[in-house]
Amino acid sequence: MKDQDEFLKQMENLKVPDVNPSQHQDMVKMAIMNAGRSAALGVWLVIVPCYFLICVFIYYQFHLNANWFSAMFSTIVQLEKVPYIDYIGPLVLFILPIVCIVINLLSIIHVQVKQIDPDRRKVKELNISIRLKLWNIVLILISLAIVFAFINFAMTENISIKN
Repeated sequence: MKDQDEFLKQMENLKVPDVNPSQHQDMVKMAIMNAGRSAALGVWLVIVPCYFLICVFIYYQFHLNANWFSAMFSTIVQLEKVPYIDYIGPLVLFILPIVCIVINLLSIIHVQVKQIDPDRRKVKELNISIRLKLWNIVLILISLAIVFAFINFAMTENISIKN
């Protein structure tokens, strides 16, 4: 009986944590960008490189010479002749997919730094969460494939030119 009374007394003296619903908003951080808007913007940033890569693949793999393939190739050849526009190709095939990757990563990654102990100011906690948004992740993967294809092409071109 005495042990039980002591136990009950200890339980009554325990501090109950305070739950403040207004602090919940501090815990939930909004994304830097809206996932839907970044997916829509990402689609537009990926359409041009995908169009170019699909045209090149169909032209060289299936040896099709349709009007829209020829128009695309003649446009690129004409752009190469104009000075100071040499950077359009790398811009379209490398920079636009990287911008798409960054925008979509900003929309699905949430980062929060908070202080976990009020007594120790230097002790902080870093929370990184990733929201699984299908279209954003698909666009990131497509953009990565485009960037790797461009890097692979650039590397093989440099190797073949040296040999």
